[in-house]
Amino acid sequence: MQQTETAVKMSNYRWTICTLLFFATTINYLDRQVLSLTWKDFLVPEFHWTNSDYGTVTAFFSIVYAITMLFAGKLIDYFDTKKGFLWAIGIWSVGACLHALCGIATAGFIRAEWLLSFAKAKTIIAAVSNTAQVASVSVWLFVMARTVLAIGEAGNFPAAVKATAEYFPKRIRAFATSIFNAGTAVGALMAPLSIPFIASAYGWEITFVIIGALGFIWMFFWNNFYKKPHLNSKVNQQELAYIQQDETSDNKETVVAEIKKLSLLKAFSYKQTWAICIAKFLTDGVWFFFLFWAPAYISSVFHLKSTQSAPQLLVVYLLTLLSIFGGWLPTWFITKKKMNPYDGRMKAMFIFAFIPLLTFFAQPLATYSIWLPVIIIGIACAGHQSWSANVYTIAGDLFPKSAVATIIGIGGMAGGLSSFIINKGSGVLFDYAQKTNMKFMGFTGIEAGYFIVFIFCAFAYLIAWFIMKTLLPEYKPVEY
Repeated sequence: MQQTETAVKMSNYRWTICTLLFFATTINYLDRQVLSLTWKDFLVPEFHWTNSDYGTVTAFFSIVYAITMLFAGKLIDYFDTKKGFLWAIGIWSVGACLHALCGIATAGFIRAEWLLSFAKAKTIIAAVSNTAQVASVSVWLFVMARTVLAIGEAGNFPAAVKATAEYFPKRIRAFATSIFNAGTAVGALMAPLSIPFIASAYGWEITFVIIGALGFIWMFFWNNFYKKPHLNSKVNQQELAYIQQDETSDNKETVVAEIKKLSLLKAFSYKQTWAICIAKFLTDGVWFFFLFWAPAYISSVFHLKSTQSAPQLLVVYLLTLLSIFGGWLPTWFITKKKMNPYDGRMKAMFIFAFIPLLTFFAQPLATYSIWLPVIIIGIACAGHQSWSANVYTIAGDLFPKSAVATIIGIGGMAGGLSSFIINKGSGVLFDYAQKTNMKFMGFTGIEAGYFIVFIFCAFAYLIAWFIMKTLLPEYKPVEY
């Protein structure tokens, strides 16, 4: 008997796209982590950096990332998902590899000699008596490489969220987002297991090249696998109908809105945009603090080298993988409790906002065991990523697909600004705490500095949730 159309099994190509997004995000975070896992053990001895110097490099990454995010989303919407993502990962992969040349360039600026090997550059730098000059030149060269990295990486999340909105219906979008967003944890997880050991065996320069080259491999697969669902022969009619289930014939206003373009100026006129900005501004800095400073925290407070701290960082990012639950919980509220998407996500986010409160106890419990703050930081990271996945998805709930990348870009700009403030501020605070032997609530020196930042991390999410709820008390999709 001939099989009827209704009996044809639905294809699952949407999960292939989700897998590609997961690997892109994993590579994104591997590239970010190379610096944080090499600066203490490899760059400080060579370039004489302080905490403030490292804070400057990470802060400039954050501010460039923030500024670029404002336009990255708009550019992704303009170029569209496939081409926009290719440009983004191509640029950030070049930026990642450029870090490897910063030692040669530092020696070149000091000696006006440019045709150097990595080993020769190290010899020249080691012979310079003016260590302040070495530190200053190298910092700004790393800032330049970090700028290229930030410009490219700013396109990752707008493109990934846009692709998710194209391939998944609203009710399961948060779960799909949490899966690709888990790449942040997997990338951070793989980093301490690979980067310090590659750097020890082959040099910090080769580490940047090897990790940076992964992006070029991903580009091949994206170019060959990605097409719009309705143009993709791997997506059958059953899957296409499933993907497009929100676009019902009686929702003509939504269909029309998908065709229109949203300008940046117009986007800022909606309180929905500001709700997302607040959610990102108050919490993204927390995530970047843990990402960039967790290795330094373990090194400074517990006196472990990067190769020795791999087990602790492994636990941090293994716990972060619990964030996949963050995509399931709102889906449960929406499907089982029949909540609208916004209310379901906000209820889940209220629960997630309590998890980082544990961070308040990280430094006090560090006096008993290194593992207590490590576990707390890991759980807090999981709470953040659960929160973050839902913030991304709320943008897709509130705005048409044609504007999603633009809104994610604006939110990313807000998050990047907070990252700039917390990274630069932390570096200055930690140097000041060490030099003055600062005391705060029973802690002294750099431990007091970390405790201050941990307190902010603990309460940021609840503050952000209440402001969001005040700005947008109920589900109200944007119409323009």
